[in-house]
Amino acid sequence: MASNARLDHRNPLVFDTHELGRRPGALQRLTREIDAPKDLGIQGVIGVPEGAPVELELRLESVMEGVLVTGTARARAEGECVRCLEPLELELEADFQEMFSYPDADDRGRPKAEPADDAEAEDEDRLFVEDGLFDLEPVLRDAVVLALPMQPVCREDCPGLCSECGERLADDPDHHHDAVDIRWAALQGLAGSLEDGDKDEMSGAEPGVDEKQEK
Repeated sequence: MASNARLDHRNPLVFDTHELGRRPGALQRLTREIDAPKDLGIQGVIGVPEGAPVELELRLESVMEGVLVTGTARARAEGECVRCLEPLELELEADFQEMFSYPDADDRGRPKAEPADDAEAEDEDRLFVEDGLFDLEPVLRDAVVLALPMQPVCREDCPGLCSECGERLADDPDHHHDAVDIRWAALQGLAGSLEDGDKDEMSGAEPGVDEKQEK
C-alpha cells in the first residue's frame, strides 16, 4: 500500500524505474551490494548481521499493471545451533519475485476509476511503484526469512548437549554417565544404614563381660 511518506531514492533498497519506462516488455538488469538492514532474518534464531554485505541481482520487467521484479539475494547469515548452542554461519541465497503495481492502473493496466471500499482493502496487500520508485526491503525480508532454517544446526548429525551435565557431546563422543536405577539406589542406602548399625554394636562391649571380670 502506498504510504504517505515519499520514498527516498538515496535508500539503497529503493530502486528507480524511470529508465525502464512503462512500455510493456521492457527489461532492465541491475546488480547492487548493500549493507544489511537491522533485524534481517529470524529474530533470536539466525539472520544476516546488520551492516553485513548483501549482494542483489535484479531483473526488472515492465508489464501492463506495473513492474515485475525477479531477483536473488546472497549474504552470510549467523546464528546459533539449536542442539549444542554453538555459533554457526551459513551462506544464504534467497530468490524472490514480486509485482509492484502502478497506483493509477488496475490489474489490466487501465486507468482506475474511483476506488471502492473493497478495492482499498485489497490494496493493503499490494506493493506499489511510487513516483517511479519502489522499495525492495519488505520483499527482501520475506525472502530471507523463507530461505533461512527455522531450526539451524552446526551439522546435520550434531549430537547436542548432555542432558545431565550440559557437556557438548561432539567434543567427547565417549561421554556418558553411569545410570543408576532408583530402586537399587534405595536398597544401597538401606544396606549402608545396616552396616553402620553393625559397626556401632561391634564397638561396644558384649553383655556380661564386665560382670565376669569383676568376679
